[in-house]
Amino acid sequence: MKVTLKSAGKPYNYTGINEKGHTISLSGSQEAVGAMESVLMAVAACSSVDVESTLKKMRQKLQHLEVDVAAERADAVPAVFTKIHVHYKAYGDVSLEKLAKAVDFSMEKYCSVSIMLKKSVLITHSEEVIKAE
Repeated sequence: MKVTLKSAGKPYNYTGINEKGHTISLSGSQEAVGAMESVLMAVAACSSVDVESTLKKMRQKLQHLEVDVAAERADAVPAVFTKIHVHYKAYGDVSLEKLAKAVDFSMEKYCSVSIMLKKSVLITHSEEVIKAE
């Protein structure tokens, strides 16, 4: 795996590019996603793939998934994450019990990002189902 980060024309603004040419805008001046925000997004994205896949295998009728991630940081330099809470909202005809099981599988066994972070950060999660209308 390899990525490249290039200056994006303004001070503290960058474009990250992966080997397939996909890009993400990052910024240290709040003009795009910040580096620490991108870590939280990575937790959500990594876990979401696992949760969707697991719910599909469980034959749940997921319409879409939304994940909110909130974090606390140390009041020191470096301002590392000390706590991360991930909240999953499954829209559709999904069992809350099966959603919770899918999230547990992801956070404890499959999501590389959260598993890597939990060695130094307290990571908690919660789930809710919003039924299809």
